[in-house]
Amino acid sequence: MKKLRIGIIGTGGIANSHVGSYLRMDDVEVVAGADIIPGKARAFLDRHGLTDAKAFEDTQTMLDTMNLDAVSVCTYNTAHAVCAIAAMKAGCHVLLEKPMTVTLADALDIRRTEKETGRILTVGFQPRYDGRMQKIKEVIQSGRLGKIYYIQTGGGRRRGIPGGTFIEKDLAGVGALADIGCYSLDMVLNAIGYPKPLTVSAVSYDYFGKNPKYTPEKDAKRFSVDDFCGAFIRLEGGITLDFRMSWAMHMDTTGNTIFLGTDAGLKVEPANVGTAWGGAWDGSCGDITLFHDDFGEMTCTPIPLHDNKEDRFFLKCRAFVDAVEQGLPAPIPTSQIIYNQAIIDGIIRSSACGHEVNIEIEEI
Repeated sequence: MKKLRIGIIGTGGIANSHVGSYLRMDDVEVVAGADIIPGKARAFLDRHGLTDAKAFEDTQTMLDTMNLDAVSVCTYNTAHAVCAIAAMKAGCHVLLEKPMTVTLADALDIRRTEKETGRILTVGFQPRYDGRMQKIKEVIQSGRLGKIYYIQTGGGRRRGIPGGTFIEKDLAGVGALADIGCYSLDMVLNAIGYPKPLTVSAVSYDYFGKNPKYTPEKDAKRFSVDDFCGAFIRLEGGITLDFRMSWAMHMDTTGNTIFLGTDAGLKVEPANVGTAWGGAWDGSCGDITLFHDDFGEMTCTPIPLHDNKEDRFFLKCRAFVDAVEQGLPAPIPTSQIIYNQAIIDGIIRSSACGHEVNIEIEEI
């Protein structure tokens, strides 16, 4: 059996989960890795027992010489677009870590290249493969709520500012907004069918990230992204989205996710609220409750949930491999995630200018 030849672009923390998943697949072999830091790719591959895989300090050289079928792009955020585009132009299918990009312009460039090359590009939102998250979409798509007109989502950590490349604008582009905020956006937008965003009014803050009381002094000095953001987003179909996300705050959560419909409402509680790093939507969720009227009385019904033992990250990588091998559409397509990216772009622009901005998305 011919194995799928995969390369890893960027060998930092998240790349470990990609390789760990690929190593569990008999039809895949990781044959190369690239990282701009000298020696980092070699050490990464050796640590995973991939001593025969080739290490590179230049991504383009790896793409030009290794005859790869596919790549995982695991770089810092601002390098996502250039690496994904280069890989597709070299004939590779791409599993791109979230967020898709930082700016809408970069996301459109990726979408354009995907169309031109005919390659598959899927974006790495592993919560999509969680049974509880899938239950949310099942309830919403059933029509039980009637017309959905208002959604609130966010969550956020009480304390959970990462270090490394996450906190510098030149590398990350943005902070909590893109790191974990993109997950909460995907959760609700995927559930309702990804309607087009129209306008955004947003704010962002950095009070914790720049304060040595809460962040190690060496990181506080270089902190240049958001640690909290909030936005009011208008979507097609008369839907309003109230969004907020935090890396750090004096609160255990910014609230449940709620869907308000004309016939019923759905409340989704964050997972692990009360822990320093809990309350975000980067994995699963807590209890789900349907609020409705029966026989003229207000009542509520708990939604039965899966036992939540899925290896979401493996399932994400497996879905990508299946799509490549079987010629299937991208599991999490850019046609959807470009709307997620447009909202992030709008939040950045609105926060900078201090007023509401329009979202305009080129059709590709």
